[in-house]
Amino acid sequence: MSHTLKAQNWMAEVSAGIASYNGDLTEQAISIKQIRPALGLGIRYNANYLFNFRAGFSYARLGANDRNNKDPELKLRNLNFQTNLFEFHAAAELNLMDPELFYGYPYLFAGAGLFYFNPYTRDDQGEKRFLQPLGTEGQGLSAYPDRKKYSLVQLCLPLGGGWRIRLKNNMEIMYELGYRVLITDYLDDVSRVYPSMELLAGERGDVAAALSYRKQGVPFMEEGEKRGNSKVKDSYFFSSIKLAVNIDGFKKIKNYRRH
Repeated sequence: MSHTLKAQNWMAEVSAGIASYNGDLTEQAISIKQIRPALGLGIRYNANYLFNFRAGFSYARLGANDRNNKDPELKLRNLNFQTNLFEFHAAAELNLMDPELFYGYPYLFAGAGLFYFNPYTRDDQGEKRFLQPLGTEGQGLSAYPDRKKYSLVQLCLPLGGGWRIRLKNNMEIMYELGYRVLITDYLDDVSRVYPSMELLAGERGDVAAALSYRKQGVPFMEEGEKRGNSKVKDSYFFSSIKLAVNIDGFKKIKNYRRH
């Protein structure tokens, strides 16, 4: 590897782009109505011409609304959510071309991470209501011992790829598309079936029942009615532009000052 590339062992990265959610409140995997802003910071170590290792922090807003669906049943369900999402992940990158020979080349990545989310909606008076404490599908109610409250910190598996271009000896620009495989189906607070509205109101209050069942003009039929699809987990993705700067020079200056 050339001296220039050897010197670029450590890179600091900043990214800006969009994020989108896919789950029980969407008919399509990608919809312009679900796109929200996303930002990120990270650090990368270029181990050799083939592999890089990185860690990063990302912020995104996610959300969806049944009113944007075309299916009459989904529109009638009338559920919606929003959440701020904070993610930390570590991943390995595979360069598909030799960076020493090409100024622009594709790469793939895979890793693991954790993310924090807290889905909320607004009631009929416009007041913000966080959904997890309400147990909208009967989580935590005495009548449903098998329905546990979901954790607001969950595992994600980042997968994706991008295209990297070296601008100067110490700078790079990238376009990256990343998909997150999740093990939870409650990113949107929707997964299984409706609980008894009487039991939910009795243990969690009328607000919980009103936000669990939001069909307008249609009386609640019975507990066990389908609310979501637990067979398919939720997911989200990032599409972003990233700028990377070599920081080996800063480390050398810092070490020089120490001596």
